[in-house]
Amino acid sequence: MKLKINKYITLALVAVLSASCSDSFLEEKKNYGSVDDSFYESQEKANWYVNNVYFDYYSAFKSPNQSLVGSFTDVYSKMTEEIGGIQPLINPTITYVNAADGSGYYGGKLEDKINNVPYNRIRDCNSFIRDIDVKGANLDKTFRDQAKGQLYYLRAVQYFDLMKVYGGVPIVTEVQTPNSENEEIKVPRATVTQVVEQIVKDLDMAASLLPPNWTGEYGRVTKGAALAVKSRVLLTYASPLFNKNWDNSNERWEAALKAGLEAETALTAAGYGLYGNSAKDWQNMFALGGNAFCSEAITTQLLTVTNSNVAMNNSWEKAIRPISQGGTGSLEAPKEMIDLFPMDNGARPTTANGYNSFLFFMKRDPRFYRTFAFSGVKWDYKESAKPVVWAYRWLDGSNKSYYSDSNNETSPALVRKMTDVTATNASSFQYSGNDILEYRYAELLLNIAECYAALGQTGNATAYLGRIRKRVGISATNNYGIGTLSDKYAAIEAVLYERRVELAYEGKRFWDIQRWMLYDNATVSGTTSGSTITKLGLQPINGTQRTGNYLQYKNTATNADPLAAARASISADPDSANFQTQLTALATFYTDNFVFVAPPTPMDNVNNAAVKIKFNPNYYIMGLQNTVLSQNPWLKQTIGWKDASGGDGDYNYQE
Repeated sequence: MKLKINKYITLALVAVLSASCSDSFLEEKKNYGSVDDSFYESQEKANWYVNNVYFDYYSAFKSPNQSLVGSFTDVYSKMTEEIGGIQPLINPTITYVNAADGSGYYGGKLEDKINNVPYNRIRDCNSFIRDIDVKGANLDKTFRDQAKGQLYYLRAVQYFDLMKVYGGVPIVTEVQTPNSENEEIKVPRATVTQVVEQIVKDLDMAASLLPPNWTGEYGRVTKGAALAVKSRVLLTYASPLFNKNWDNSNERWEAALKAGLEAETALTAAGYGLYGNSAKDWQNMFALGGNAFCSEAITTQLLTVTNSNVAMNNSWEKAIRPISQGGTGSLEAPKEMIDLFPMDNGARPTTANGYNSFLFFMKRDPRFYRTFAFSGVKWDYKESAKPVVWAYRWLDGSNKSYYSDSNNETSPALVRKMTDVTATNASSFQYSGNDILEYRYAELLLNIAECYAALGQTGNATAYLGRIRKRVGISATNNYGIGTLSDKYAAIEAVLYERRVELAYEGKRFWDIQRWMLYDNATVSGTTSGSTITKLGLQPINGTQRTGNYLQYKNTATNADPLAAARASISADPDSANFQTQLTALATFYTDNFVFVAPPTPMDNVNNAAVKIKFNPNYYIMGLQNTVLSQNPWLKQTIGWKDASGGDGDYNYQE
């Protein structure tokens, strides 16, 4: 894809949303990453280069449930309990094993032209790191160091995403010349350990060069961001997917813990931490507006409300607001997500603990009401013509369906997290400027908690989980509802559970499932899961399905809304001091008027027939595609996948 670079381009992850960039830069880059020496003659031009790399990495990042730099897709989120609908890799009627079916994220061969693919982005980092101190020797040293620090960080992030998809990949840290006769470009796939070592080396270098905070350029990566990503990388490396000795050796867990604590110390000193001290604060931190500093945001994608051909807007608000509010349609929460969140005292939602799946909104974790909307609850927006959401259906005497306020929803709960209660529904919420908090301080605390759990330090794990829950107002009783964790397996499960709640719909869940291999205990020959599902006391995801329900009026009616008058007095406002009383009234209204009815077409279906999730073990680490293998015949194919000639892959990511 030819990347158009405008004179003013909107940047991702950069505080300056519009940064000057010369059109001639594109012409110079036609020589595959080379730039004229004049680009190192001034800080302004050197910044054009850095800003353009940010743009290549993050310009597609417009929704919080997306992942993988450069491409930013939400398909991984759709393979979890968060969103219903069968995706190819969880379709039980399809099996992928051939190279033609491998992941295309890797890109193709090195070419003498611009393509925004991983190794081209890496090349741009390599080129700048090589040249800035030579061709830009007259520039201020602090500027040069901070510029290099950003590109070391970006190179590390790209290698980490490649590692998550493919395991080991070729490590290239020099500028290569694309030539079929150049033996130096025939770099084999490194081991996962070697890739991690390179990533950590880059992040350590970035941390040594970057400032704790930027003056006037909030959004650029910082020292703390580099250290936090190092924690994320080492946590992944310690997890069962890449660590077949996860249950018998502490070495990798200790390294990940050390990195997490180092990041926590650095970020705290720089003014970062959990934002606020209430569930309302937790909600509001996702919509501070105006690219305001958020202490929780270790890395953030800055977006704008501006309507122009260079503006970058947040597409999430538009995608999940219901029709009745001027949106394009809701994101329906599967029953499995509705039933997931704790009770208000932090206990798990079981019948014994007072949970009623029909009156699902009663006495829930404070985050529940900031993650989901449901019929009878307020969900504000700027115009607030209809701030109380109603999404139910009724049938007439001939079984014809009708829907309240045109909201045809196959779930009684709709995702509302990370929306702005002051957003305008002009143009169907198209021009949302909510920043995306890509890496939150809460995630760092959860990373640390998981390391403590895996090391058997259950008390420390519980303490870190308690900090997450205390912030939203859960009582400290019984360790914030967590109880006493009996062993390291119970502690790991508790951390993974808390991640599902705290980080819901933030694009993190699939990668937790992947690194803990939670679809089931099956593995590719030559690898092992360490029986994680059994040891953690979990049920396999394979064989389950995401479930939808209509909230349906009990009685037969006409085409007129049978509850239009009765519902007028119903309004449950999460910000109200009387919220629990309002919910009690709402529960009576539900009991008197509604039932759950399964939709005719299940959430998880193939050709309208219900199916259950089936994720094959070779999908945890994807195979390289035919094009990559045929053009780079020295590369090995991933174990569990066929190579370009139909032979079995023999690259083992568990080494």
